[in-house]
Amino acid sequence: MNSLSPALGRARLLALLVPLIALGTAYASQYLGGLHPCEMCWWQRYPHMAAIPLALVAYALRGRACMSGLFAGFAGIAIGISGAIGLFHAGVEYGWWEGLTACSTTPTGGSSADILSQIMATPITRCDVAPWSLFGISLAGYNGLLSGAAALAILALLLKARKA
Repeated sequence: MNSLSPALGRARLLALLVPLIALGTAYASQYLGGLHPCEMCWWQRYPHMAAIPLALVAYALRGRACMSGLFAGFAGIAIGISGAIGLFHAGVEYGWWEGLTACSTTPTGGSSADILSQIMATPITRCDVAPWSLFGISLAGYNGLLSGAAALAILALLLKARKA
């Protein structure tokens, strides 16, 4: 694997941009759009959170192509895990299979003195109801499709870089 390989460079770029965009979209939907995450929504965020430092390490090691590719591959795997969770979550939302029965809450903030009012004001978000969709696809579905495709693209680029 050559550290100057364009395929390796594109793999690293995807490994960094995809989780940044996915998390940015998730947090914008939450804080600007008022779409509070359920438990499975949070599960989808965690692998993206792990992918970012892995991709940054891949950039830091760009002079050592094999190690850089390894960390970009780890980031790609993390992105793929988020995509798999997203597809599972979308299936729960569409009623294709059973999901979790627990609901998730997102605290609204404030001091510890008014904790009961915080609890009462916190929205309850069900995992089996899609709060938003576009063209019949929920946010979980989009994460599943886009993260899965990105993970495959990263791994394909790394294979291409390995052959170069």
